[in-house]
Amino acid sequence: MLMRLVFWTMTYVLWVATASATPFESSTAETAPTPLDKLVVNRLHKLGIAPANPCSDAVFVRRAYLDMIGTLPTAQAALDFIENKDPNKRSVLIERLFLREEFADYWAMRWCDLLRVKAEFPINLWPNAAQAYHRWIRAAIKENKPFDQFARELLTESGSNFRVPPVNFYRAMQTRDAHGIAQTVALTFMGARADKWPKEKLAGMAGFFSQLNYKSTLEWKEEIIFFDPAITNAARKAIFPGGETVALSGDRDPREVFAEWLITPQNPWFTRNIANRVWAWLFGRGIIHEPDDIRDDNPPSNPELLAYLQNELVNSRYDLKHLYRLILNSQTYQFSSIPKSKDPAAAANFASYPLRRLEAEVLIDALNQITGTTEKYSSPIPEPFTFIPEKQRAIALPDGSISSSFLELFGKPPRDTGFESERSGRPTAAQRLHMLNSSHVQRKLEQSDRIQVLAQSKGTPRDIAKAVYLMVLSRYPTDEELRKVEGYPQSGGSRGRDAIVDLAWALLNTTEFLYRH
Repeated sequence: MLMRLVFWTMTYVLWVATASATPFESSTAETAPTPLDKLVVNRLHKLGIAPANPCSDAVFVRRAYLDMIGTLPTAQAALDFIENKDPNKRSVLIERLFLREEFADYWAMRWCDLLRVKAEFPINLWPNAAQAYHRWIRAAIKENKPFDQFARELLTESGSNFRVPPVNFYRAMQTRDAHGIAQTVALTFMGARADKWPKEKLAGMAGFFSQLNYKSTLEWKEEIIFFDPAITNAARKAIFPGGETVALSGDRDPREVFAEWLITPQNPWFTRNIANRVWAWLFGRGIIHEPDDIRDDNPPSNPELLAYLQNELVNSRYDLKHLYRLILNSQTYQFSSIPKSKDPAAAANFASYPLRRLEAEVLIDALNQITGTTEKYSSPIPEPFTFIPEKQRAIALPDGSISSSFLELFGKPPRDTGFESERSGRPTAAQRLHMLNSSHVQRKLEQSDRIQVLAQSKGTPRDIAKAVYLMVLSRYPTDEELRKVEGYPQSGGSRGRDAIVDLAWALLNTTEFLYRH
């Protein structure tokens, strides 16, 4: 263990010391500047902040995989990309990742956080509804359903929560009265915290949801959600968040009136929210930050950039993949994570790619992929008690109630409120100790068939080190790192295998592995 700790410390210090070297940066940009880049660089120029250098190919392939599909590239995928001489390989990779099943899995996970897809307390969708809701969300992402249509269906559908999955939007909230629904709608589709609004403003919006009713059926936990004109104490008028009053007729669902107002291209609330959220999901912070705290006294750091993204979204007919393409293919997204400025405004204006820790689900999937092992997931409450096949990826778990001790430790959100802040990316001492000392991680390494294959190969220590670096960090080791590895005590047989385990363990505990960069 002492040798292992020395090796880990050496590796971490070496990574920090060489952070300005070739593994992480490129001398030239791989893409031409886009209109998006000009807006970012112009803002940085006005502030006197220098942008970071472009990231290297090794950094980009890892970043794109993690940001787009929540999955670490395999050693072969990383190697193929690094060795590829095609000048357009980055944009080609982006298009290929759009087609991966993991793209739908990963972004369904992110949307399920926002939409509170959870079977158990305090949301209580129950398993059948949670599964159906997740399938609908994933299918919408896979087919690239226009976002205005996606939002409209969530806001206006009626029917069984088992058979019409979007109606679960009105069940997946802790408070189902008109005021509580209005707060949830504002948070989800406007990025606004309506509980901070004046009472009159919230009450005016609540009028659109005052004729929503819930009816149980004979099937266990099934519920019908519907517009009920027979509700006698319903509001006769409602007020849009912009201040316009509208009279409500008894024969039309007022949710449809609200949805039409919300998704019209002239309404900045809707496009501003989703454009800002997509940016925040790819960069770790919004142009308006926090991304679900949009208000007049919390202005965007770059208003022109946000307006550009909103306009592109409308012109593309609410095609979210178009927004992803604009961002992913930009020089701004492809900046190195090594900043050139210590100015606090540099981070808010995206002068470099922000470091942020891997999500709990992405991290455990990466550990399993590297070691060739699996994980057990289950729900804690027997409603019914749910077991998931061990080979299922954590990013594909359909229900927020299904978890594991690892996911809980590393910040998986409880999906109780829909706030972005529910997902914790803060490192803790318990997380560090788990990676360093737990039998959980140790067993994965010791039982790894992939490490066993490397140990039985006839490769030199240098060849094996390259294979492990590609497998864990998606890059080649530097010459200095290779010298350190070759100086580590090792021999044939099990002792050689122990050295490979120690090297993999050391790399898994680096900031380079644990963080997006």
